[in-house]
Amino acid sequence: MSQIQKTLSPIDGSTYVERPLADLNQVKNIITQADKAQKSWSKTTLAERKTICSRAVEAFEANKDNIAQELCWQMGRPIRYAAGEVGSFADRGRYLISIADEVLAPIQTSEKAGFERYITHEPVGVVLVIAPWNYPLHTPINAVMPALLAGNSVILKHSAQTPLCSERIVEAFTEAGLPEGVLQFLHMSHENTEMAIKSAEIGAVSFTGSVPAGVIVEKAAAGRFINVGLELGGKDPTYIRKDADLKHAVESTVDGSFFNSGQSCCGIERIYVDEAIYDEYLAAFVALVKEYKLGRSDNPETTLGPLVRTSAAEFVRGQIDEAVKQGATAHITPSDFDLNKVGTPYMAPQVLTDVDHTMRVMTEESFGPVVGIMKVSSDEEAIRLMNDSEFGLTASIFSSDIERAVTLGQELEAGTFFVNRCDYLDPELVWTGVKNTGRGCTLSKLGFDNFTRAKSFHIKNNI
Repeated sequence: MSQIQKTLSPIDGSTYVERPLADLNQVKNIITQADKAQKSWSKTTLAERKTICSRAVEAFEANKDNIAQELCWQMGRPIRYAAGEVGSFADRGRYLISIADEVLAPIQTSEKAGFERYITHEPVGVVLVIAPWNYPLHTPINAVMPALLAGNSVILKHSAQTPLCSERIVEAFTEAGLPEGVLQFLHMSHENTEMAIKSAEIGAVSFTGSVPAGVIVEKAAAGRFINVGLELGGKDPTYIRKDADLKHAVESTVDGSFFNSGQSCCGIERIYVDEAIYDEYLAAFVALVKEYKLGRSDNPETTLGPLVRTSAAEFVRGQIDEAVKQGATAHITPSDFDLNKVGTPYMAPQVLTDVDHTMRVMTEESFGPVVGIMKVSSDEEAIRLMNDSEFGLTASIFSSDIERAVTLGQELEAGTFFVNRCDYLDPELVWTGVKNTGRGCTLSKLGFDNFTRAKSFHIKNNI
């Protein structure tokens, strides 16, 4: 009997989706189909691939309202924001299509009499994309699109919380005319996912998720010498210098801290504020946070939805309670927010001060609606604290002195550095991280590298 995967909606705890998990034989069959399909797909022209991929983006967008509703119910994104991820899926897809000719073109060498020499970008074969639940649309397209354009086939495995996302993506590409077997989805257990990674046909893996899960993926691929891209955890910091535009800094960092209920890899979790403006910044920050409306995700008025599951909310509450016992000050009264209740995924936002790096809430990824704010007396102190983390996805500085901010940014250990903004992915810039945030990259012209291998052609003429 097949094992059944159930997706419980954080909105009301009901079973929203049920899907049978593929057994090992089914997993092997899908991989075999993908391997066979890839050999034909790789022989199509790039122009053909671009046409099909463009049609897939259009088909996906045409289903926007339905996909947004499903996303809302699967992982709790407020319905007023859910369609936005469909838009970012399309934007990223179109950008990657637009640069494919340039990125995948053969690299020509200097002229040498009697020889022709160049380097091509060859597909790696079958790519396994393991996608997360928190941004289950625009995260996988970062890998799916360049992999397909480069001539690979793709197997898409989504989190058990968002299984319909992989189905909708595959449906759009199928509607666009993608040949059978080139893009498939699998609902499978963690154990079978590890077995899939170990399969000889898999030429690359793209994984987004937690550090412990990333370790498992890397171990499963060990000794196979394949490309493994890992986007893992974050504890992203921001620094508000005394010369910052205060109103802009508050609005940006509140949104960066609490959008998606704080369930963002690049969300702001630590804020360091110059002592000269600390009190003014804190007062404005807390006042704006109090304007959030905690509620059911299917309510159009909701601006802060539930966390993905009760255990996630309890984890964050535990960090907060522990910090308060250690001397932190909480500035939000949870009971002021309707639906906030211990034992449910509905959790009020929280702002903590009098925090330091001995507290878990300032060092351990929270992935929820809480932020710690610390006072600093100098740029040097801010940079030291920002770098005091096992993670390094993004970091940001708010300042009117751009030159000074950029100079400071060169000292920060992060994959992306922002000035006067945060919590944003620009598809023209590489998305990467350092330390325990992972390795490899997506987006930009470098985002194709994980899905291709270089091959040199050295041809002697006129023998």
